[in-house]
Amino acid sequence: MARDLSKVRNIGISAHIDSGKTTLTERILFYTNRIHAIHEVRGKDGVGAKMDSMELEKERGITIQSAATYTSWKGHDINIIDTPGHVDFTIEVERALRVLDGAILVLCSVGGVQSQSITVNRQMARYRVPRIAFVNKCDRTGANPQRVTSQLREKLELNAHMIQMPIGLENDFDGIVDLVKMKAIYFDGDNGEILREVDIPAALADEAAERREALLEEISMFSEELMEAVLEGGDIDPALIYDAIRKGTLALEFTPVFVGSAYKNKGIQPLLDGVAAYLPCPTDVVNFALDLSKDEQEFRVTNHPDDKLIMLAFKLEDGRYGQLTYIRTYQGRLSKGDTVFNSRTGKKVKIGRLVRMHADEMEEIDSCGPGDIVALFGIDCASGDTFTAEGLAASMSSMHIPEPVISLAVIPVDNKAQTNMSKALNRFTKEDPTFRTYVDHETGETIISGMGELHLDVYIERMKREYKAEVQAGAPQVAYRETITMQSPFDYTHKKQTGGSGQYGRVAGYLEPLDEGEYEFVDAIVGGVIPREYIPSCDKGFQKSLAKGSLCGAAITGVRAVINDGASHSVDSSDIAFQLAAQGAFKEAYLKARPVIMEPIMKVAVEGPSEFQGSVMGSLNQRRGMIIGTVEEGTYTVVEAEVPLSEMFGYSTALRSLTQGKAEFTMEFATFKQVPKSISEELIKKYQAEKKGQ
Repeated sequence: MARDLSKVRNIGISAHIDSGKTTLTERILFYTNRIHAIHEVRGKDGVGAKMDSMELEKERGITIQSAATYTSWKGHDINIIDTPGHVDFTIEVERALRVLDGAILVLCSVGGVQSQSITVNRQMARYRVPRIAFVNKCDRTGANPQRVTSQLREKLELNAHMIQMPIGLENDFDGIVDLVKMKAIYFDGDNGEILREVDIPAALADEAAERREALLEEISMFSEELMEAVLEGGDIDPALIYDAIRKGTLALEFTPVFVGSAYKNKGIQPLLDGVAAYLPCPTDVVNFALDLSKDEQEFRVTNHPDDKLIMLAFKLEDGRYGQLTYIRTYQGRLSKGDTVFNSRTGKKVKIGRLVRMHADEMEEIDSCGPGDIVALFGIDCASGDTFTAEGLAASMSSMHIPEPVISLAVIPVDNKAQTNMSKALNRFTKEDPTFRTYVDHETGETIISGMGELHLDVYIERMKREYKAEVQAGAPQVAYRETITMQSPFDYTHKKQTGGSGQYGRVAGYLEPLDEGEYEFVDAIVGGVIPREYIPSCDKGFQKSLAKGSLCGAAITGVRAVINDGASHSVDSSDIAFQLAAQGAFKEAYLKARPVIMEPIMKVAVEGPSEFQGSVMGSLNQRRGMIIGTVEEGTYTVVEAEVPLSEMFGYSTALRSLTQGKAEFTMEFATFKQVPKSISEELIKKYQAEKKGQ
């Protein structure tokens, strides 16, 4: 019997750090009978939340890897991915959103829309993921869901409206009012598992009626039947309201807002009802694949089990039982023993074991179909590979992978550590596309690069724990860039005669700054002075020149290379001759184009008690920071600034001592800007000294 895809939900839980994502997932698993006891993220029992299965996650009380699980609620199968909040682990959110159909955006009712909420929302918008919002922690002092809903409208530009309102707030938070059913819901029992629906308390009746009216006015835009019912007056069928909210949510034109407190076990079951009622099933979402046999033409995947198989490997993990590959099936069926094709490598792969994941536990299954998120064992592939049935050359469109902004050298203490470190790095780079590693040929050191200090810290710690690789970390290095600031002409001839046919190529043109993008090549040759077949060679030569600038050895970016003249020789011209000519031309023009060094600038948001606002702003100014704005949220203040990454090393320790440990900060890459003259001179001196010492 074919599975009813309308009853399947693939959802992600995303939010700013410490908004309660993992606690919420823990409660969802409890109420859907997937676990039988609740454990806290930083619980005194030492067990930790189910979804934080890595030792490091339990110790630090944060989510590092996205964890997958599945559950059932009122006849609906729900696949859930709990994602990290730290921007350093942003790839975990990217890859989760790439394969999910809907999401819950969790917000703290005190903190509201915070810096990482904005980043997560931007990621959801990139993949057009419909979302519902859950305002958590309504039991905390200073809770104000109404203000958070206004922030969703102002800061995130979402058409957000509360479809529930709280009964009391802070210590008096008792339950919720459902504005669709117009009932009050209380959560009884030891863990809030018994729902009690009663009439709305008289004191809240007028406010509830007013809010419902505003809600109906807003959502009637999505349903003509509801609009007619509202105009006629009288009782309105709740089914019409559910239908209108669902239509608005799926069209990304409406965001329903739920309220509750995961920690206090209130509001979770109605949120699950909301997931089933308003978030999309696999057939509601349009997904495209590229037909590799037809010049990568896009076609729509069908979600039909009888069509040829297409599935995407979106995450790799090296678990207790070898490499685990998480996959999302888009069409067709996969059974144990089937043979599939990796469309990137063209290799055949036989499926031995198929499992459904529940955090770090698993359940063997025989087959899976469209919309399923499952895991495979012992498959050699990379994150983002597409698997298809025989005879279908297709690839799912890739996900956005940000470039690393920080790197440091890792030095093994002995040969055993060297071997283990190589194994660890090999695995981590396959697992995480934002984690890069290479050997610096000049120093012989192994360099690792990533999204921030915490990102690299976690990987170094994992090397030591999981691979017993004792390594020492060098000082962090910032990913500087070099660029040019003015136009500069070149006219270069590469000539080499060594008996027999030699090498000859002449290229002329100019380099100029490029406002957007990293590099552009413009072919302005007329009259065939450089034969057509050598034009790509010139492009290749310029691209090779970008790898290392002559100021501080950093990669060169923001350059347009235009060739408009040249010359060739019927015998001596070749691909390599024009590559070398282009490299010589670049070298000649680069230093005349007034090159400068650029540094990564980070968008930093520091959140803490208002009493420390002055100290926080002072600390950012000392680090060459430019304050963009401050927002006061009750007794808390958020200071937003743009600060060079090179000045942010060790900031977490400094901030802790400045604010008695009461403030926290988030940081994400914003842009590249020119470094001040004094720092530029230092970097150039250092690079020249290193070159001399080799």
